[in-house]
Parts: sequence; C-alpha cells; structure tokens
Amino acid sequence: MLLALVDHAGYAGLLLVMAIGNVGVPVGSEIILPAAGALVATGHLHSLPITIAIAVVGELVGGSVGYAIGRYGGRAFVRRYGHYVLFREAEMARVEQFFARYGSFAVFLCRFIPVIRGIVAIPAGIARMPLVPFYIWTALGSLGFCSALISIGHLLGKHVGVIMPAFHRFSLLIIVLIVLAVLLYIVLHRRAPSRNEI
Repeated sequence: MLLALVDHAGYAGLLLVMAIGNVGVPVGSEIILPAAGALVATGHLHSLPITIAIAVVGELVGGSVGYAIGRYGGRAFVRRYGHYVLFREAEMARVEQFFARYGSFAVFLCRFIPVIRGIVAIPAGIARMPLVPFYIWTALGSLGFCSALISIGHLLGKHVGVIMPAFHRFSLLIIVLIVLAVLLYIVLHRRAPSRNEI
C-alpha cells in the first residue's frame, strides 16, 4: 500500500511515507527507498537528486515530530504508546547505549540501523539534545542512507527488463519468505521482555 502511495502520489507520497517512518511506525524504508529509485529509472519520478532530497526532507520532518514526542512526552509516552508501533523500551535502551557511547554522533550512526533509525529522534528529544547538532546529524545520516538505497534502486530499475522475469519466476517464494520474516519479527518482538519485566 505504501509503495502504491509513492507510485501514485509521487514526491508528496514519498515525503509522507518517510516522515511517518521516522516517528516509530515501521514503513519498511529499506524497501520504499529502492522502489523510489526504480520509479526514477522508469520515469514515474523525474529526478534522482530531487527524489533523494525529498526523502531526506521527509526524514527531517518525521524526525522533528519524533524529537518533540521525546522532549514533551518523555519515557511515559514510550511506555504507554510505544507497543502500538512495535517500539518497546528494549529498543529505547539500545539507542541510549549508542548515545552513552557516541554522544550526539549516535543520531548519525543510528540512521543506518534498521528499526532503530526510525525511533532515534525520540530518545534524542528525551535527552534534550540541542537542535542544531540533532538536525545536522539527522540530515547527514539520512542523506547517506537515502542516497545509497535510492541509487541502488535506480541502478536496478535501469535493468528492470532483465530483473523482472527472474522476479516473476521466484515471486511466490520471495513473498512467502518476506511474510515469514515479518511474522518472526513480530513474534520475537512481542515475546521480548521489556526493561520493566526484567
């Protein structure tokens, strides 16, 4: 559905999806971004640099919301609502370990880690990280991550005529594996004890 939104709504859809993904909602940016690159290669989106820029802006918008949630909602918000987006205190603890080790640079590092990248703004807000370094590290990390995945999708999109026949041949197997991976993640995530339970 989110891929269809990007396909039909273009840059606005991409911006919206990337923003949502940066307030803790698992949108699968690792799939969305290469798909956006492929849409550039096939002419559905018109410019590779603009597509990258829109994705980064979306992450900054979502990051701003996440930062505000952390700053004004604090840990109480995470405890009360985090489980609705598969975000528990275990993930918060992982991000805080990065902050303890790397300081504000953790915002940059976490931009390259699946799942964690979508929630790093919240603990940054809880820690009341200064806004200037927060936006700088968020922009740099997002630029690196988005550029890499969109460029990969763009490269693959140029060879879609070769890739698609192979994809169709193994599409059922790919779908089954994706579904199993998602289910396994959800089961393990739901069973993982929170810090309050340890």
